[in-house]
Amino acid sequence: MPRTSGSGCDAFRALLASTAIVRQTRLRMTLWKWQALGNDYLLVEQAELPEPLSPDRVRRLCDYHYGVGSDGLLEVLATDGAHAELRIWNPDGSVAELSGNGLRIAAAWLAQRSAVEEVTVSVGTRTLAARVREDGNVELDVGPVEVGETETLDIGDERVDFTPVSVGNPHAVVRREPERSELLRLGPRIERHPRFPERTNVQLLRVDGTHDLTVGVWERGAGETLSSGSSSVSAAVAAVANGWCESPVHVHLPGGDLLVELDGNGHARLTGPVEEICRVELP
Repeated sequence: MPRTSGSGCDAFRALLASTAIVRQTRLRMTLWKWQALGNDYLLVEQAELPEPLSPDRVRRLCDYHYGVGSDGLLEVLATDGAHAELRIWNPDGSVAELSGNGLRIAAAWLAQRSAVEEVTVSVGTRTLAARVREDGNVELDVGPVEVGETETLDIGDERVDFTPVSVGNPHAVVRREPERSELLRLGPRIERHPRFPERTNVQLLRVDGTHDLTVGVWERGAGETLSSGSSSVSAAVAAVANGWCESPVHVHLPGGDLLVELDGNGHARLTGPVEEICRVELP
């Protein structure tokens, strides 16, 4: 039997090692973590994924104990200069139609990457324009918002009035003191009420003045969150439609403040801060 020289063995070992390194590099996942007033998202480019995302993988990544932890995940499906196409995942592994804060985060990430101030982001069939202002805040043109007439839900022995709003995803806006205990009690019950076969986002709001609201947020697929862009827009639109306040509306959330501006045609613009927290590499 022929014998392999020492130098040949060394070369073979080096080849195996380099192959393992390449394989390991390809299997690593790079994510960015951003937050918008405490509403945190992971962001990942689909082209860089070692394998397609699954609901189970998303749940694991978003878990604060077993993963990185976040209120959701932004999957960048494609980029073309100052434009990005997204899929938005809820932490329970379901896909969301829209996220105001998520889109503002994606816009800031894209603007930073492309070295521009104005970008567009697409989710589903909608394309929204955004820009990073000189003060660092990100402004998102949410577009037209639909608001309905007040309805009443029967929840046990209780009747709860709400205003239905659609910002591309469903919302139930309730004028009620946004105490955390009340949010935790009513939020999940309204979210899963038979009136909403696809479930809904829930906001409890208090009117603090002509241009000020305090809002508690319960998000479909995520639960209680410190802030929400689409919830802020929905609360502001409902409040203006019901004559409780006027535009512009400063929305005060547990995580901080967002500004919602409305024109006379139901068109909304959302502005607030975002921040990059870190870049993470996972096997």
